[in-house]
Amino acid sequence: MIDPERVKAESRAYFRALDENATLRHHFRHADEEGGSWYLEAVPDGGELIVVKQAELTPAGRCHRYSWEHLEDDHGFLTDQAIDPEADPLESISAEEFQRVWTR
Repeated sequence: MIDPERVKAESRAYFRALDENATLRHHFRHADEEGGSWYLEAVPDGGELIVVKQAELTPAGRCHRYSWEHLEDDHGFLTDQAIDPEADPLESISAEEFQRVWTR
């Protein structure tokens, strides 16, 4: 039987290790169909880009943040899928732009 708390703890440890040991970070923005914007900070792992921080700015101006410190809530969760900037509709942004949204 799968223990959901164990899975969550293992996910938290994985994302934390990636975030704390990253030497290269990529930042992206994605606008969704409802008028919201997604801001992503991703790091390389095994040839893929893994999102370690994710902020959703809703059309109403609310910001939902996800990272190893806060994996999920009633609104959403940190994606567990690798991203591909060549295939996904992502716009590269500066680290400063990402931080402005992340810290608001």
